[in-house]
Amino acid sequence: MGNKEWREFGRTEVIDNTLNPDFVRKFILDYFFEERQNLRFDLYDVDSKSANLSKHDFLGQGYCTLGEVVGSLGSRLEKALGGIPGKKCGTIIVKAEELNNCRESVMMQFCGNKLDKKDFFGKSDPFLVFHRSNEDGTKLLSLICLRTKARLPVKAFTICHKTEVVKNTLNPVWQAFKIPVRALCNGDYDRTIKVEVYDWDRDGSHDFIGEFSTSYRELSRGQSQFNVYEVINAKKKGKKKKYLNSGTVTLLSFLVDIEVTFLDYIKGGTQINFTVAIDFTASNGNPAQPTSLHYMSPYQLNAYAMALKAVGEIIQDYDSDKMFPALGFGAKLPPDGRVSHEFALNGNPQNPYCTGIDGVMEAYYQSLKSVQLYGPTNFSPVINHVARYAASVKDGSQYFVLLIITDGVISDMAQTKESIVNASCLPMSIIIVGVGPAEFDAMVELDGDEIRISSRGRYAERDIVQFVPFRDYIDRTGNHILSMARLAKDVLAEIPDQFLSYMRTRGIKPSPGAAALHAAEPTHPNPDMRGGFFRGRGGSPK
Repeated sequence: MGNKEWREFGRTEVIDNTLNPDFVRKFILDYFFEERQNLRFDLYDVDSKSANLSKHDFLGQGYCTLGEVVGSLGSRLEKALGGIPGKKCGTIIVKAEELNNCRESVMMQFCGNKLDKKDFFGKSDPFLVFHRSNEDGTKLLSLICLRTKARLPVKAFTICHKTEVVKNTLNPVWQAFKIPVRALCNGDYDRTIKVEVYDWDRDGSHDFIGEFSTSYRELSRGQSQFNVYEVINAKKKGKKKKYLNSGTVTLLSFLVDIEVTFLDYIKGGTQINFTVAIDFTASNGNPAQPTSLHYMSPYQLNAYAMALKAVGEIIQDYDSDKMFPALGFGAKLPPDGRVSHEFALNGNPQNPYCTGIDGVMEAYYQSLKSVQLYGPTNFSPVINHVARYAASVKDGSQYFVLLIITDGVISDMAQTKESIVNASCLPMSIIIVGVGPAEFDAMVELDGDEIRISSRGRYAERDIVQFVPFRDYIDRTGNHILSMARLAKDVLAEIPDQFLSYMRTRGIKPSPGAAALHAAEPTHPNPDMRGGFFRGRGGSPK
């Protein structure tokens, strides 16, 4: 890749005089399952204090994706370093872990006591508004009005929660509510949290009762004398000498819940099994003609190959053996011309596995040379094929993703609906990519985002289907890499939630054992690495 495609993200500390450095500095990256996040690690032997890398000896570099690191057993990836022809450069070990404060939630409940009466004919209708202070911790900023040159105070707080309104009372008890810690304080336990108390008015001009400030750390003490807050109205306090407060708000309960995430299961060893099924019906056109959707141009990938590569190259990071079943449907097979809706692209029905996505691509190209495109367009056989495997492994150790790439209208809609309803209770998701100019109204129905799919009076237990038309992602400038990245991002975005919905409904917890497998292993099996530092780079093709 060219240098313009990489951006330096950070550098480790320098460790002197060692062949096996154990770098301490950590780097925080945003992780997206649905994106290919490329990483590069450069190793240098430091000869001076200069920040200019050309002043130091280059020792090697390693490439991987963030998905590879996360998808490795225990989220620990070992890679050989290269970059110097004819020389062994040693290895690099990269480990990833999810930040706890990104997945903590807290359940809190508050009550008020002797709040100010704001309604003339009755008591108040109080509610609470929670604000977190801005990243820099400031509470007030000054903006200059261009016309008057006056300084205008601007509150540097962000609203993060509102309680319900409790009607006609000065002693409200609000319902307990749950909020992610990152929303409450962005993981900073000492950041100011401001709570405003209002009296609700029907016209929206709610009356300000008062406010108080706290922090996550203070709240975490739970119900105690430390969490009884005086509600202060600064305007009233400035006018009345004997003003004490406008009532009090008390924390009744504070419970922290660490939510189980997709990464917990992957780190625990759950494997994502990827299967692809390709439409070989005659509506795709003669593969020998440039107008065919299956045409193999020497200059660029066809739509089928682009969809396969875009999705497959991301999912393969979560499959340890990188062996993928590749199926076809809607073709006549040699030697007798039998029509099949579930055939192995590599010609071996007993072992339809291909090595890596490149192996799947090669099997696809070879099939185009040997089978005759025919019909009809039946989905249910390939869905049932994957469902049989998914039905045999329900313990959370494996999850199955089926990618169907098709160009036309489904011929077996009733059977396909039944297959999807049956599969919705299995550890399985289905991605459908429509290629070509056809109308895909039936596919939208299968997606089930608006109306849950049903068959014979039975509704799907979960939404397991994601459909997208490939034409919506074609870049107008002809940049196929960008088109593929956009496609992958959309079709894969729902997989983690679908995965979690299965695990939660089945009560399956992540396995804790995989992360400990490497505990007794030597940290540095590499005798060739010299002292130095790593420069990490992150980027993706533009």
